[in-house]
Amino acid sequence: MTETPKDKSLDWPTLLKDNTRSGGQGQQPARPPERAIWQFHAGSSVRSAPILQDRILYVTSVGGLVHAIDVGTGTSKWKFQAPGQIHSTPSLSGNRLLFGCDDGKVYALDRHVGNKLWEAASEAEVWASPVVSNGVVFFGSADTKVYGVDAATGSQRWVRELGGRVYSTIHAVEHRLYVGCGDGRVYSLDASSGTVLWSTLTGQGIDSSPAVDGDLVLIGSEDFWVYAMTASAGEVRWKYETGLGIASSPAVSGDLTVLGSKDGFLYALETQTGRLRWKTVVGEVVTAPPVIGHGVVCIQAGGTFALDCATGKVVWQAALAGAVQAVPVLAGDNIYLASLSGEVYALR
Repeated sequence: MTETPKDKSLDWPTLLKDNTRSGGQGQQPARPPERAIWQFHAGSSVRSAPILQDRILYVTSVGGLVHAIDVGTGTSKWKFQAPGQIHSTPSLSGNRLLFGCDDGKVYALDRHVGNKLWEAASEAEVWASPVVSNGVVFFGSADTKVYGVDAATGSQRWVRELGGRVYSTIHAVEHRLYVGCGDGRVYSLDASSGTVLWSTLTGQGIDSSPAVDGDLVLIGSEDFWVYAMTASAGEVRWKYETGLGIASSPAVSGDLTVLGSKDGFLYALETQTGRLRWKTVVGEVVTAPPVIGHGVVCIQAGGTFALDCATGKVVWQAALAGAVQAVPVLAGDNIYLASLSGEVYALR
């Protein structure tokens, strides 16, 4: 019996959907914003990235509230109160909005009205983003396990125990999953069974989420190093040392891999060789992932910075109240930002 091919438009295979971390917006310009067109208060601190679909901005907050904000007016379309704190950046699959919660569950909501469709339980907090590939939702948990659940119902397909807590968001490519782990290893799992295909040890725990570009898996470790490993076997192709641990997740576009380090620098490396193109100091620490737009890379680190992709020079910056730790949403003329203080901004 042949398996029915799944609708690829429902896939959300990595943190913020794609290697550029655009949240599905594709590469957009990032013009210097001149003014705020609205401001929305999420009710508590935001420690995750907002995502945008059909002019609705979805924001999760530490207080457990999920907001759907109409970007035309800056007003709430609906909100959902989860039973625990939320540190997980949400994902989208068709009409489903997916996020992890500190109560140990992943929730699927109807993104149009905010009703709960299903929940899937783990045994500890879920800070990673759920990812979706071929009709299956995959996520790691602080209970040291990775889960595969049915995207339509939330029923468990498989569970696999790894060697440490999983705060890294999985990258799903065809029939393989790639994820970092608190035991310092990068794992590749079989997507249909969770079987470990390979694991490669780094020097410290990993909170960074991998990007996969061709046969390279790119990831940062708390051991200060950026790693490029072969996707097929986990062999280290190159590594590059930064000044401190890395929790930021790489963004990749063309031959450029960009990520931040807790040393306060944003690094741009050649994807195939690991050679440094540039590094620019943008804050005291950089833990958020960057987003790559047209000719620019944007990062939130105590403010929002846009840097020239070719040179690393700061093109513009916006200093907003509260340390800003999420990922900007670049959407044509507008930029949407969420801050640690719980404010959500639309800038133009």
